[in-house]
Amino acid sequence: MNHASLGWLLITLGFASGALLGLGFHKPGFLGGYDSLRRRMIRLGHIALVALGALNVLYGLTAPQLALKPWEIAVASWGMIIGAVGMPLCCGLTAWRTGWRLAFPVPVIALITAGVTITRGLWT
Repeated sequence: MNHASLGWLLITLGFASGALLGLGFHKPGFLGGYDSLRRRMIRLGHIALVALGALNVLYGLTAPQLALKPWEIAVASWGMIIGAVGMPLCCGLTAWRTGWRLAFPVPVIALITAGVTITRGLWT
């Protein structure tokens, strides 16, 4: 699966999860209430699907322009994939069991590594 395909899949999942969330958003106690950690994590995961999906589409368009060695392209690529899948997954798991919040460094570090690598590839 290439970055554009993954990106559009994640965007579509974000739309679908938003539609499901929309079924209950008007209820004050939905997912524990507006300020509950559970509801905030589900909302963040929904947005992460769309945003990181879009960034993967953009990466797919940008990658051919990067002045990087093949291994650096692989680092950026895997960082984008791990971050795009891992961030909404961590959000959902944290909504289910708060101890999963300890997993957030994995997608965060992956995305930062990808961002630094991509930026370096565009500046050289």
